[in-house]
Amino acid sequence: MSVESDVQAGAHAAAEPQAAAAPAPNPALLGLITFLPSGVTLGLWFLGYLDTATLPGGMIPIVSLSAGLFLLIASVWAARVAANAVSAIFGVFSAFWLSFGLLLTGLTSGWWGVTDAASVASVQRTYLLSFTLVFLLLTLATLRLPLAFTAGFVFVDITFVLAFLGVSTGNTGLFPIAGITTLVFCAIFAYILFDGFTQDLGGRPMPMGNALVK
Repeated sequence: MSVESDVQAGAHAAAEPQAAAAPAPNPALLGLITFLPSGVTLGLWFLGYLDTATLPGGMIPIVSLSAGLFLLIASVWAARVAANAVSAIFGVFSAFWLSFGLLLTGLTSGWWGVTDAASVASVQRTYLLSFTLVFLLLTLATLRLPLAFTAGFVFVDITFVLAFLGVSTGNTGLFPIAGITTLVFCAIFAYILFDGFTQDLGGRPMPMGNALVK
């Protein structure tokens, strides 16, 4: 084989388009798309679409399975691909939804022996305060993420603060506001999810905003 033919063969090989690289593992797609049904349900519950007095047990399947279980799977998946921050984020949201489902189960069935209104309110206050503090910490710890993520976490924080104050003070007028903020962070996370699908399928990334901390 001549040098010329070798050169021509090399030129033809270089001209051939390279196969597209396979998308990187992205557990965020699973985590976000299974989070949204529960988030929307929670927002509608706060807004009164689901009777908060007599039907809270109706939320148990969606918060425990759609969000709690599949966010746990997404968290484990993220940990396996060394996406540690993503794993922690999905892990704490999974912990919330699973424990929220168990809390609803216990309070609606009397499993935990908490029956009087004062004890129920005390349990709810403690539960909400604990997760409020954790989500505030999460927001501060992830300020290096693009602004869209921070905005979503801020509205999560606002929702928990409103829910905590509503339970603590007995001001039920705060719950519809919490419902609105819940739907806002669902919309933000839906935007992030849409961007994830777009990029995974070969599209261009959507604007996410600059991180507040470099």
